[in-house]
Formats: sequence, structure tokens, C-alpha cells
Amino acid sequence: MVKINFDVKKHKLENGLEVITIKKDTQISSINIGVKVGALNESLNEKGISHYIEHMLFKGTENRTFQKLNDDLEALGGEYNAYTDFSQTVYSISCLEDELKSAIEILSDMLICSKFPEEEIEKERGVILAEIRSSKDSVEDFSFKKINEVAFKNSSLRYDVAGLDENVKSFTKKELYEYYKKYYIPNNSLITMVSSLSHEEAFEEISKHFSKWEPKERIELVVKDEKNRNIKKVTTKENIELCTIIYLFTFYDLDKNYELPLRILNHRLGESANSLLFREVRENRGLAYDIYSHLDITENVRTLYVYTAVDEEDIDDAANAIEEIFKDIKFRNIIIGENDLNVMKKVHKTAVISTLEDSVELCSYILSQSLEGEDIFEFLKDMDRLNTITADEIYEVANKVLNDPTIHILKSS
Repeated sequence: MVKINFDVKKHKLENGLEVITIKKDTQISSINIGVKVGALNESLNEKGISHYIEHMLFKGTENRTFQKLNDDLEALGGEYNAYTDFSQTVYSISCLEDELKSAIEILSDMLICSKFPEEEIEKERGVILAEIRSSKDSVEDFSFKKINEVAFKNSSLRYDVAGLDENVKSFTKKELYEYYKKYYIPNNSLITMVSSLSHEEAFEEISKHFSKWEPKERIELVVKDEKNRNIKKVTTKENIELCTIIYLFTFYDLDKNYELPLRILNHRLGESANSLLFREVRENRGLAYDIYSHLDITENVRTLYVYTAVDEEDIDDAANAIEEIFKDIKFRNIIIGENDLNVMKKVHKTAVISTLEDSVELCSYILSQSLEGEDIFEFLKDMDRLNTITADEIYEVANKVLNDPTIHILKSS
């Protein structure tokens, strides 16, 4: 049984801002704000604008210069960060509880009053272009980018969140600021905060700074899911030591009841240090140093990747080994026994308890679940479900997901 060591209360400001306060016995407080905008919201000529705006929110406000803002963030003595993905942009601060009120005020200033100074836009343009170039220099990042381009014709998943070079080079202050004002509104955002404050005190402090945020009409995100193309493509790149192989599967029509079996399958397949792929491709055949699977299950992104890097002469052997693993799971030639299920229960329980114990992780988890419209206590249901899950369900989900992959191979030119 997992012990719940926190209390949750949901609130809503008059301007539509959703707030979730998490009361926990902790000396480290954490506040996250998620804005429901990301790469999926962007048209082709906007690719990269959500990510650019994330950078710009650290570049000064109507009340703080760039230097003042960053000095104030540093003065909190904690950690602050932000990220953009396909459907959301998230800003987070963790600090000692004594600094929490200051953290709330700074975050509100960034979200509501960002100024987008022209000189900082130009500086950041170079930073983002360098970020895009660095991902091209990474063989692994480049390989994931290429398989997405091959797998999808129309989906935003074919484009990197950082955007297209030509867009980043041409975004104007007017375009950035108008996009920011369009999506950065309270009724398109959600705050989670972990502290030892009472729910009333926590909500009052958030209300003090965020109630002035003016709402506008919210633009609903409409996404047309696109299944990956069942295609194999070889790309070349100069001056690489190892070739890469990636398999990509999508599963938009998978019933929610199969999500937990899929997580177990992914862990057994390629997420653990003793996974089927690692054991066969690295340990038994000595074909690769690294091989892993990556699973993404969100409202608008449902993908499973398998990645490895090998010598060119080993490409066929490695690909055959990977495909044999897929086939053996689907045909039940690989036994998933009670021990496998028990290990997964322990893995899941360890992950849950780690999240509950860490204020920063807890704040992030509840934000993510809430932005997705999922139950914030889903982990408890999963714990109960793990006690009844069967190997048959795991084999079934393998047969539903491990079909018609996109395959991309990167070779040295």
C-alpha cells in the first residue's frame, strides 16, 4: 500500500486560471505553470514560435530588465527552468519555502508582463539557431528527427519543437508578441504548487499576483492523428562512426485499458538494463553498446521508438535481432512470468514513492496529469491494476502495437 503524504485542492480564479494547491510537509516548495500551447498549435510558417517565446519570457518584463529578472531568479537560491513540447509550455521554480512568495510574484511577472525587447530577440535568435544546429551534430538527435520526417506527411510530429531554421531567422517582434498574447491567457493555463502552506494561504498568494491576468477567448487545439507510414528508408550523413537504426510505431486507437500493459511491455522490451533488446542485441550478440525503447503516451502523441547504433556491417544482423524480439513477443515465444510482473510492480511502486517524496517531481506530475485531463491519482489505480494484470494482456498489447513500423537507418556517406 502506498502512503499518501500530501493533500490536494483544486481552485479556479474568476479569470479562468485553474490552480491546484498541494499541501505537503516539506521545506522545499515548487510552483509550476503550464500554458496549453506547443508545437501542435503551430502552422508551417510558425514552426518554432512556441519554443522561441519560452526563451523570451526570461528576457525581461515591463517591471524588470533582462538582468534584473535573472538576478531575481538567482536570488531565490533554488532552481528555475522551462520547456516546450508538442502540446504545452511549462515554467517551474523550486526554492526554500521562505522564498515562495517571491517566486510566485516573479513567475506572474514573466507570464503576464513579458516585454520582448528587440535586442534580446536578436540575441536569442542566435542561441536558438545554435540549439538547432547542435541537435544536427548529435547523431542520435539527428536520427530521431529523420525518422519523424519519414514517418509522417502532415503531422506536426515530423518537425522538431525547436522549429525550422528559416522561421527562427525571420520571426519578428510583432509575430512573437502577438502569438504570446494569443495563447498566454489565464483560461489557457494551469498552476500547480507544492508547499506546507494551507490551501487557503497558498491560493490567496497565487490570487494576489495572477488575478490581474486578463482572459481572452481560448482557441481549442484540434489535432488530426496521423499513423506512421510503414516504410523503410536509409539516409546518409558525413563523418559518423556508427550507423543508427530506429523503429517507430504509433497507436492512436489503443484503448486506455491497454496503456498500463503497454508500459510494462516497454519496460520489458527496452527500458531496463536487463531488457529483452539489451540482452539479445548487446549481451548475446555483441552488436551494439546501447539499445533502448522510448514510449510516449499523451493525449496527442502516442509513439513507441526503438533505437540502437551499430557498425555498418552489423546493420542487418541488428535489425534481424530486433525484429525477432518483436515477433517472439507477439507469438508468445518469450515467456512473461510472475517474476516479470512482480519486478514491474516494484519498479512502478519505486517510481510512485520517489515522486511522492520529492516536492519538485510531485508538482510536475500533477501538472502534467492535469494538463492532459487525466486523474491526478491515476498512479493509485495503476497500483491496484498491477495486482490483477496478466501476461495475456501484455501479449495482446504487443500484437496491437508492434505492427507496420517506420524504419530509418542512418549510414556514413
